[in-house]
Amino acid sequence: MAQNDNGTTLKLVSWNVNGVRAVLKKDFEQTFAALDADIFAIQETKCQEGQVTLELPGYYQTWNYAERKGYSGTAVFSRMEPLQVVRQIGSPVADDEGRVCALEFDRFWFVNVYTPNAQNELKRIDVRLAWDAAYREFLAGLAREKPVVTCGDFNVAHNEIDLKNPGPNRGNAGFSDEERASFTELLGSGLTDTFRLLHPTDEGAYSWWSYRFRAREKNAGWRIDYFLVSDELAGNVQEATIMSDIFGSDHCPVGLTINL
Repeated sequence: MAQNDNGTTLKLVSWNVNGVRAVLKKDFEQTFAALDADIFAIQETKCQEGQVTLELPGYYQTWNYAERKGYSGTAVFSRMEPLQVVRQIGSPVADDEGRVCALEFDRFWFVNVYTPNAQNELKRIDVRLAWDAAYREFLAGLAREKPVVTCGDFNVAHNEIDLKNPGPNRGNAGFSDEERASFTELLGSGLTDTFRLLHPTDEGAYSWWSYRFRAREKNAGWRIDYFLVSDELAGNVQEATIMSDIFGSDHCPVGLTINL
């Protein structure tokens, strides 16, 4: 954290680790130390309480576990102690899947999310859209108190620039018209996509690659991991990054440096 006359400059990182026990075998702790984030959010932890012990000196650990074993789950590691933590959003669906860690700090809310996947042939699209609506409402409620920073795996490539092969994937989970429109609605509720704010025309900037077809080697990916901030914070964004050189998961970390 760097203090200045206008507040504190924070370095934030988000990473879908696709199983925290698996990523711990792939130099996670070294990566965590090297990134030196003030707040580090992870998704898809796939663990239950007591199954993982992380030694992260100087960080407060906030976990949310799914009731179903080996599934979903989120966590946040923060240098600052949260004033309060919220782990459910009042959604009629998926609220028992450990999908949110919302931490209140002095000047802002930090919300880590792992959005439900619509699944093959969109068989879970109703769950997904119900979740999206509840999440929008949840964030709007927080934003009435303080500005919001939300990050995580939103499981949608918003526009054609956000995936390598938009044509063949149109209508598939993660690039359906319904999910894209829902994400547009989320942004329209008063949130800014920080990466596109600073990099509006960058192509080939992806955060997830299938394990199949040597997709990562070919950079045939999708940008589905985001940092969004309340519109009033957009002018405070200093840097927005996608760390595609960091391995250990089918996702890579994404980052945000912001003055708060």
